[in-house]
Amino acid sequence: MTVAGIEVKNLNFFWPNGEQVIKSCSLQVPKGEFWMLLGTNGSGKSTLLRLIAGLLAPQSGEIGVLPPIGFVFQNPDHQLVMPTVGADVAFGLVSEKLAPAQVKARVEEALGAVNLLSLQRRPIYALSGGQKQRVAIAGAIARHCEVLLLDEPTALLDPDSQLDLVASVRRLVKSRGITALWVTHRLDELNYCDGAFLLEKGILVDTGDAERLKQRLMTVENEVV
Repeated sequence: MTVAGIEVKNLNFFWPNGEQVIKSCSLQVPKGEFWMLLGTNGSGKSTLLRLIAGLLAPQSGEIGVLPPIGFVFQNPDHQLVMPTVGADVAFGLVSEKLAPAQVKARVEEALGAVNLLSLQRRPIYALSGGQKQRVAIAGAIARHCEVLLLDEPTALLDPDSQLDLVASVRRLVKSRGITALWVTHRLDELNYCDGAFLLEKGILVDTGDAERLKQRLMTVENEVV
């Protein structure tokens, strides 16, 4: 039996104005796999990810996620709060009340995992967009997260940085046994995942092989055009 890192059953979510954004949604991401959540703008992808993360509360349904959870926002500037790279990664460990030596080891391990160890003392403002996203991911890794949720983390990056980041996350997932769910509408990113979900107007309409979903989404986009 496959152990799920993320499991959602019959999830429903309404905004206060009564608009239903997520409709009877059920999905499962196997532990240690890298899945993507696809859909056009307004399909409810980011809302679903925030529900899984516990940032929003559903009106009904069940959510099971292996803790601890790491969440990476589309814009890293909304997430990075300390002046330097190392300090920001360490900041996420405050609640764990670790000894200074343990914090140092966790920070160095996490930055090494995202290839930023040499930038530990670099000011956040001096980083590129891709480097900032790596710092945000390092923060989750430092907390030894079991599940990593990423909300269109490449949206603000140039094409080379986009694929570099998605390849890095895949390597991390596979080397550390992390379960990851990555929200995107970029079809080229699908080449890196184990499987994908397709969301349309809050309804999960397809699940499975990334290449098949890629073809389906290309058809939908051609019809829209």
